[in-house]
Amino acid sequence: MWLDGREATGLWRPNVIKFAKNLLDDVRPRPMTRDIDWGIPVPLPGWEDNPTKKLYVWFDAVIGYLSAAVEWARRTGDPEAWRAWWTDPDAVSYYFQGKDNITFHAQIWPAELLGYAGRGDRGGEPGAAYGVLNLPTEVVASEFMTMEGKQLSTSRGHVILVRDVMERYGPDPLRYFICAAGPENQDSDFTWAEFVQRNNSELVAGWGNLVNRTASMIHKRFGEIPAAGPFEPIDTDLLQAITAGFGVVGGHIERQRFKAGIGEVMRLVGLANAYVSATEPFKLKGDDERERLGTVLHVLAQAVSDLNTLTAPFLPHGANRVHRVLGGAGDFVPMPELREVEDLDGGPGYPVIMGDYSATPTWASRPVVPGTPIGPPTPVFTKFDPSVVEEELARMRGDA
Repeated sequence: MWLDGREATGLWRPNVIKFAKNLLDDVRPRPMTRDIDWGIPVPLPGWEDNPTKKLYVWFDAVIGYLSAAVEWARRTGDPEAWRAWWTDPDAVSYYFQGKDNITFHAQIWPAELLGYAGRGDRGGEPGAAYGVLNLPTEVVASEFMTMEGKQLSTSRGHVILVRDVMERYGPDPLRYFICAAGPENQDSDFTWAEFVQRNNSELVAGWGNLVNRTASMIHKRFGEIPAAGPFEPIDTDLLQAITAGFGVVGGHIERQRFKAGIGEVMRLVGLANAYVSATEPFKLKGDDERERLGTVLHVLAQAVSDLNTLTAPFLPHGANRVHRVLGGAGDFVPMPELREVEDLDGGPGYPVIMGDYSATPTWASRPVVPGTPIGPPTPVFTKFDPSVVEEELARMRGDA
């Protein structure tokens, strides 16, 4: 069984494997059509007289992963470019979804791919058009998240409306909370009190404060990133610890262990803040201490730069702001774009999410450049007033 093989790799989250295999205990034939008047008609001869017989949405929808890649390749001018992901045996693919979508990605879609490749019980040959297509490397799903101890429900008002949260708080606090406290391996609860507390104490007072005071001290004392003088052990220790973080955090991301990944990043942020407390650059004011001051601030600029790369997968919007605080131009992390495109086959146009990700930063330490101008920084993250908690609870009750 394919799922047995996936379990043997040890790569999948145990909760996903367990959920997927438990469903097989009650597996039975499943129709791939529905009697409805909307949807995709059955594209086979003899079905024209059944206008209300449509393909089951989840049988058809998962094929969109492949068809989207094929369309993307056609739009790049290289119609075969999709094969680098779908037919190269060394390519990897990760499918992210909620727990209730595991069955469609761990069973239905693999069954379709196996059947198309002629690897099912009925045998056959791989389809001529696409050949043997790659099965999912991993289906990545979390457990359930409740809100204030209750199941999420739009009708009852127990819901996090993403667009509303974005307008009021921006994307970084929500992304951070879900990474740091989300239901990665077990159910978790979203509370507005913890949301505010984590934003204020970890994002703002921890990471944001490190960025702000580093840039502020460099701006006030040098106006640019200073050159480093001789390193002391405390300087080397910090930089080596953060450099090692690329391997540690990268390993967690590669295994889809985002909670551990962001936890390691924040541990390193704590080391950098401890470095500020230990070296006390704000007390180095004499001419005879200027070289040491420059070294400490250079080390801090390098630390912030490297930590920004480490946070980028979790907080891409914040990473772009930190990049500009450190004198960078443009975006550090490329952002997706909503584009209106013409249909390639003559139909009506439609919007697609695309982007040029060729400038994605290399996952490694990049030496800061002495002489880079540093202006007065603006806060990277926003501190929330504690009153936010009661305001949001009131919205949930319908009082606001």
